[in-house]
Amino acid sequence: MNIIQVIGLVLALIGLGYIGVPLFIWSLYIAAVLGVLQAPVWGWVIFGIVALVFNIPQLRQLLITSSVVKIAKALKILPKISDTEREAIEAGNVWVDGEFFSGKPNFKRLLSEAYPLIPHNNTDNSELNQIRSFLDNQVEKVCQMATDWEIHSRKDLPPKVWEYLRQERFLGMMIPTEYGGLGFSNLAYSAVMAKLASRSFVYTATVGVTNSLGPAKLLLRYGTEAQKNYYLPRLARGEEIPCFALTEPNAGSDAASIVSNGVVFRGEDGQLYLRLNWQKRYITLATIATLMGLAFRLRDPDNLLGKGEDVGITCALIPTTTPGVIINRRHDPMGVPFYNSPTEGHDVVISVEQIIGGVEQAGEGWKMLMQSLAAGRGISFPATCTGIAKLVTRVTGAYSRVRRQFGLNIGKFEGIEEPLARIGGLTYLMEAARLYTVGAVDQGEQPAVISAIAKYNFTELSRKIINDGMDILGGAGICRGERNLLANIYTATPIPITVEGANILTRTMIIFGQGAIRSHPYVYSEIEALNNSDIQAFDGVFWHHLGSIGRNFCRTVLLSLTRGYLAFSAVSGANAKYYRKLAWSSATFAFLTDVALLIYGGSLKRREKLTGRFADILSWMYLATATLRRFAAEGKKPEDLPLVHWAMEYAFAQIQEGFEGILNNISLPLAKVVAVWWRLNPIGTMPSDKLGAKVAHMLQTPGNLRDKLTSDIHIPTNTEEALGRLEQAFTLSVQAESILKKIKTASKVGKLPAEKPENLIRNALEAGVISVDEMKLLTKAELCRNDAIQVDSFSLEEYGKSSELGVR
Repeated sequence: MNIIQVIGLVLALIGLGYIGVPLFIWSLYIAAVLGVLQAPVWGWVIFGIVALVFNIPQLRQLLITSSVVKIAKALKILPKISDTEREAIEAGNVWVDGEFFSGKPNFKRLLSEAYPLIPHNNTDNSELNQIRSFLDNQVEKVCQMATDWEIHSRKDLPPKVWEYLRQERFLGMMIPTEYGGLGFSNLAYSAVMAKLASRSFVYTATVGVTNSLGPAKLLLRYGTEAQKNYYLPRLARGEEIPCFALTEPNAGSDAASIVSNGVVFRGEDGQLYLRLNWQKRYITLATIATLMGLAFRLRDPDNLLGKGEDVGITCALIPTTTPGVIINRRHDPMGVPFYNSPTEGHDVVISVEQIIGGVEQAGEGWKMLMQSLAAGRGISFPATCTGIAKLVTRVTGAYSRVRRQFGLNIGKFEGIEEPLARIGGLTYLMEAARLYTVGAVDQGEQPAVISAIAKYNFTELSRKIINDGMDILGGAGICRGERNLLANIYTATPIPITVEGANILTRTMIIFGQGAIRSHPYVYSEIEALNNSDIQAFDGVFWHHLGSIGRNFCRTVLLSLTRGYLAFSAVSGANAKYYRKLAWSSATFAFLTDVALLIYGGSLKRREKLTGRFADILSWMYLATATLRRFAAEGKKPEDLPLVHWAMEYAFAQIQEGFEGILNNISLPLAKVVAVWWRLNPIGTMPSDKLGAKVAHMLQTPGNLRDKLTSDIHIPTNTEEALGRLEQAFTLSVQAESILKKIKTASKVGKLPAEKPENLIRNALEAGVISVDEMKLLTKAELCRNDAIQVDSFSLEEYGKSSELGVR
């Protein structure tokens, strides 16, 4: 065998491993190797026997796979799944998350997924026109009806706002028109929530629960026709105020462990009833609700329903006027005045017909909730957090241009540029992922893992953005009052992080814990085959799984050595490198996922520090993909590239951190050596200072880019309101800067005294440096700027009457 043959065989091995070829191709390759080596007859005989066994399914199953099944069961290599876990895993479906677990994502598919845009002008699409009209009219009007400070001071929405929300069907946006609702898509609902969030968190908390996880949504999907026809019109009109009671003192994140209970019994009239007892907490709108959805464990001691004694978790509708229902207290979540309350029920009796979906759906409550959350978790809070991010972007960009220290706008200081860049870059990314996720749900997808990614990351990123915003505003951010634009959303930030699956749980147990089973191309099928002792089914996936591991190992090594350049890119130009890096990160992620499953088996779910890092990598691959999809959907405009580059570089820096954390902590020989290689050959580093400066400049420059980045939020035109006042000062300050430069230049050459330009306005006029009109503009700009940076203060008497503050 000569050197050329050796090189040819090695290259063939690498190529076949990188592509991932079927078993019979590998058999042909081994035959070629034997031929080149001029193997003896006995070698060919052994090869022939082995090849026949592996390539003929019946022989393989009998001689090999059956033993593999026994070993896998004995060693508990794959995790065991409880019934509640199975229902959670089977809720929803696999979407683009499956591409990342494959190790070889199909970028053509990822770029062809829906990315809906709401144009500002009328189109041929009547639905988009309806959404635009509702945003510009009804949503704009309700935002004008009450400021965030007024809502905070009253500790409630004003009565006129409640009436308007009912009148314009805000409480029934997602209810179909045939039941009196608006019949909105998830795109429309998300856009409304984002704009409401830019005005007040209380708006979104109030409107969100009536349209998201609650009685209306469950009725639409599972309710009987009688239940739909009676309750949905009443909910749409706001005649019924709904709530849904799930969380209990000992059943928070572990919601399946609820102890609230119901017992089936036959009444004196011969009809079947439920006797309910519960203690719930953290229930939004409960204190003012007229219709409560309740999750409880149902027992049927006499088997009256024909479903056994332990029926299981069930959901029912309970009018809150029913005797035994207690809703007379409320919580105070961070001082944010939306209704959130405990509730109790003592021997509450309702008909079995109040079970959502009727008797047929008794015991199906957990599945109902998981299926509803599979998509809903990815809509409400991501929209709310994006609206908040856009508001912070608008506020900090303007404030950084208006506020001056040491004779300069504070936005010119690199210490301010750094958080401004984070705010702008992450806001661009969040809007991208919001619309990418919404587009999928409106196409009929129920992406449970992606929804968990969205809920966790949007709430965490908004926390980061708000913290940066508070740092930039400094004292103006911490002094509460009608002039303060960020304090209330700052205090509200822990709320979305905590609810609908606390973020710690969501990151460590749902995103990767469930994703590694549900979104993996083979694992769930293998688990089901093992549980059913189905050797044929196990054989059908196991060998493909082994081939996938081998392929992803080869891809991981080669893509790392070439820094992704062997991978296919779906585009050319400046963004091509990001597609190659996504292919690199996906291959490495998929390979390490399989390695972790092999090392830890069923105990992997308890290695939450590791699963959290896997979740971070999966999350940032998705967020990066959404960013690239946005750039493509919006026409690949060059002026957007600084935002795209910043977001992508930040995303790969997070992916790099995740891989380093895994490699430094996984129980694998030489893993720490590989970690050193990753540090020397990183997949990503943080965005450069130069790039951050470009993004920060965008936020401080009036025009289309800034407006597009903060589109569809509420921006008051009334200059007596905080944001309207700041916007006016921002506009005038920008206009005045060129005039101030004239004065500064004149001061440098000795034509004017060496003082701050704003103190030399009249001198400059007298010296002929500026005109009368320029003096008027400067004077107005300085007055508005000085007004915009003021903060609130109160007399001792006012401060003592906190409920009256702001209503002046």
